[in-house]
Amino acid sequence: MPKAYEEIADELRRAIRNGELKPGARLPSEAELARYHGRSIPTVQNALRLLSAEGLIDKRHGTGTFVRRPRTRAIRDNERHQWEKDRARMPEATRAQTGATERETGLVIDDLVFFARYRELTAPSDLADAFGVPEGTVLLQRTYRTRHTAERAPFSLVTSYLVRALIAANPELLDETNEPWPGGTQNQLHTVGIEVDRVEERLTARPPTPEEARELDLPAGTSVILLRKTSYDIHDRIVDITTVTLPGDRTELLFTTRLERW
Repeated sequence: MPKAYEEIADELRRAIRNGELKPGARLPSEAELARYHGRSIPTVQNALRLLSAEGLIDKRHGTGTFVRRPRTRAIRDNERHQWEKDRARMPEATRAQTGATERETGLVIDDLVFFARYRELTAPSDLADAFGVPEGTVLLQRTYRTRHTAERAPFSLVTSYLVRALIAANPELLDETNEPWPGGTQNQLHTVGIEVDRVEERLTARPPTPEEARELDLPAGTSVILLRKTSYDIHDRIVDITTVTLPGDRTELLFTTRLERW
């Protein structure tokens, strides 16, 4: 037999999924729900906690409980890197028409708000070892956030590292005001004669930190997917290390492996 709070949650869940309670709609108060269902307020609170953990509702302090608006989903596949490389040598007008975020979400550039921040830092031991450079080598750290204009949370939290000396020949690559850069990192590297040969991606998952949960606006109980991307050039040098934190409730990872025919 379902518990009383599960029955209340089931009824509210059905109302949300069949459209009786639309995205953004305010739910009745806890007291009103308790009276309607003939149950106690703690029982109603347990039902609402369950729906909140499922990402169906948001409780806003002082204003009430609302049906959560569906987030834009992103599908990240392993063919994106060849797609980016194919575009790296295209004319700027072509590169400016669309980027990886638009490709993964189906949005257009006018739907997006983009933020970039650059800063220089000396390589700590872990990054120095990864790049194969002496500790203290100057790196360019680039932080990116892109979100839908209708949403407050970004699609992901992105931090990229480049060895400054490898890109310094093009001063435009050191200036964050040139972002968003048409063609992304592969085109940026192409401007200083670097061709990416392969991309290695490692994926793990864990609960979010409080800061990640807040910035990504994650429902309670939602994990994050951690992606570490390492790009190698045709001389087998590591030329870019990027860490990406993806929200587990609205990111799909799609891997297509093309097999050699007999």
